[in-house]
Amino acid sequence: MINCMEETAIIYCEGQFGSGDGKTAVGLIRHSETYNIVGVLDSQLSGKDSGEEIGLEKNNIPIFSNLEDALDALGYIPKYCIYGKAPIDTHLSDKERCFVLEAMKKGMNIVNGLHQIFSNDLEFSKLAKENNIEITDIRKVPHLNDLHIFSGALSEVDIPIVAILGTDCASGKMTTTRELNEALNRINIKSVLIATGQTMLMQGAKYGIAIDAIPSQFVIGEIENSILEAFRNENPQVILIEGQSSLSHEAFMSSTAILKASEPDAIILQHPPGRQFRVDFPQLEMPSIDTEVDLIGAVSDAKILAITLNHEGLDTNELHEFIDSYEAQFNIPIVDVLTQGCQKIIDTIIDHFPELTEGAENEDTDRFF
Repeated sequence: MINCMEETAIIYCEGQFGSGDGKTAVGLIRHSETYNIVGVLDSQLSGKDSGEEIGLEKNNIPIFSNLEDALDALGYIPKYCIYGKAPIDTHLSDKERCFVLEAMKKGMNIVNGLHQIFSNDLEFSKLAKENNIEITDIRKVPHLNDLHIFSGALSEVDIPIVAILGTDCASGKMTTTRELNEALNRINIKSVLIATGQTMLMQGAKYGIAIDAIPSQFVIGEIENSILEAFRNENPQVILIEGQSSLSHEAFMSSTAILKASEPDAIILQHPPGRQFRVDFPQLEMPSIDTEVDLIGAVSDAKILAITLNHEGLDTNELHEFIDSYEAQFNIPIVDVLTQGCQKIIDTIIDHFPELTEGAENEDTDRFF
């Protein structure tokens, strides 16, 4: 029996767990400060272990075929049901709508990361009231009075700001940001991360906002405000900014806003070298990493300190071939954080910002996985 703590949650990720569109579910399996994840729903992977399915060690969080099977196996009803997909189509299908209604009738609180706001849905809100449950919409736009415009106050931040950007959506930016943040704090370099997407907020990030849900007039101001809050409240030595999409992506403008708002002192670039086409856009070929590097250089004065790789679709030999090739080409550290840890990134950050070394200890990369 899985330990039944108060904030138990099951994740709905039908047909997508382990894929790009299932990144919310994967992110929560990797890390969650908010919820005790007790199961994943994906009938295509029923019976498998969710950790093993995404390349981690066995975590004893099972994948179930459907909600009934999950509740029968668990022996209790989890407190939360999380919609764990991040599709380009931001609305529920009829089948998914039926599932949400089923979960609510079971008495489960709903956590939703879609642009479709469940609490604005009359049927959902009525059922929530009848069952005394809550709907949490991560992408619900704050009240106008609570939004911020750019103020220029970022100039008071006198510590390094490092942005983790990427060459595509769902390339591992969030994971690299999270792993680097934890690694820095383990060696007594106080790091605070700023979330810019719904998944990291679900994971429990204290600072940040889902920027793609914010009216464009306020996006840069909201990112700036999150950085200022973290700086003023936490007294950190370094701030890490989670990237979104990519600067070169035809469909999104989020990376531009992140660069403008954070004015980073350095950049880590995340890249999936085995990927041929952009996630959710099979008609769009992936850009070369050179293109992204050049484009970032045209927009920002920040130095790219390291390139982190997503090993999807690559065997070990192919991964190391890319590492060797990129290190020769760019003369900066190249690393796959999930298999090699963060030490090379930490070393280059400290070399670039030597003031961070006070109190630091050597990072043990064996602690990652």
